[in-house]
Amino acid sequence: MPAAHPLRATLHQEVHARPPESLEAPLAISHIVMWVDAATRAQSRVHLQSLLEATGRKLPEGTTSFLRIDLGEFRLRWEQHTEFVAWTFMRPMRADELLTLSQGAPQPAATLAPSAWRQDLPGQCLTQVDLWAVPRAEVDGAAVVRQIFDESTVTGSTVISNSCDLHTDMQMRADGSIRTLVLVGESAPGKVSPRRLGRLVQRLLDIETYRMAALMGLPAARESGAWLAEGEAELATLAHAVRQAAREDEAELLDSLTRLAAELEGRYAATHTRFSASAAYFNLVEQRLADIAETRILGMQSLHDFMQRRLAPAMATCSSAEQRQAALSQRIERVSGLLRTRVEVEQQQSSRELLATMNRRQDLQLKLQSTVEGLSVAAISYYVLGLLGYLAKGAQKLGWPFTPEATIAVAVPVVVLVVWWSLRSVHHSIVGRDDNP
Repeated sequence: MPAAHPLRATLHQEVHARPPESLEAPLAISHIVMWVDAATRAQSRVHLQSLLEATGRKLPEGTTSFLRIDLGEFRLRWEQHTEFVAWTFMRPMRADELLTLSQGAPQPAATLAPSAWRQDLPGQCLTQVDLWAVPRAEVDGAAVVRQIFDESTVTGSTVISNSCDLHTDMQMRADGSIRTLVLVGESAPGKVSPRRLGRLVQRLLDIETYRMAALMGLPAARESGAWLAEGEAELATLAHAVRQAAREDEAELLDSLTRLAAELEGRYAATHTRFSASAAYFNLVEQRLADIAETRILGMQSLHDFMQRRLAPAMATCSSAEQRQAALSQRIERVSGLLRTRVEVEQQQSSRELLATMNRRQDLQLKLQSTVEGLSVAAISYYVLGLLGYLAKGAQKLGWPFTPEATIAVAVPVVVLVVWWSLRSVHHSIVGRDDNP
């Protein structure tokens, strides 16, 4: 065989991760979900080990995040997720419990675990479900529903090709639990196999778990909504101020926009992960609701209808908050861009005015330079002619036929012309070097 990718086995096993169990009615199930962080997630493994050690068992080595184990009186299913840890307790129901089911809810499966151990489960309890799966033919379904559920909110639907009846009222009891009842068909063609019942139960527990996990984004959405209203009003005020601002106010306005943008980015960073997780959990809820394929019982609303009445608006609130954050960020960027453009235009205008002033000063300097050059020609010519005067006086004594005055008079135009031409040559030479560095 060719060399295998190092992650092949791990990735392949994902399709078999956390498989549903084969279940047979009558059965009592307690499902407890603890919301955890990194520290309490690690503590849950230690807590599980303490329960196993009490029964002479050991937690498997490695980093396993899933375990199913029979502890005698009950079976335990332990699942470790990124944000929560699920503890599911299962026990078979006795015949006498079925006979008294119409008189009240039977004992939850979780009560078979040590009380002190249950109370010390790491994390914070997010949800708790008590589910009973009982044969439809062995109980008076209508009487049981009236006894253990609130008639004002109870839901009713058939699932698994109309082979089972599903009821819940989504009411939280004094012990924090939510009750669910599955009336399981046993006679053909509605007979339910243990594997199908296990898949149904797993999906029902997933629905409640992911529903609560999805709603974890709602408080952040409501808080963000209140702040966004203030932020949008502040941005509107700043945008109006930008339109009417004087030049000296621009720095303060830009500082206010920067502060608002920084605060928004901080809130976005704090809530984006939560909103994304809520959207993912909501998708899982909708998928599980579709998987159980409900058919509404006449006169009762289905679980899907009950969920959608409040869960969908809550998720829409989360989505709206995230969209408003993104929209506000874009609007702040546009207003900041307009203000920066205005500042840049004013800076360019100031630069043009400065260049114009520099050009005027340069023209003045050129005029002054020309004046200085003229004076320089006169001054240099004067000194040169003075030297020629001394030279002419000496030359006259040696036989020079002209007087010094005549000699100087004749030399004046020549000297002035030579001095002028020399200064112009030097000037052009310096300018030529500056133009061709």
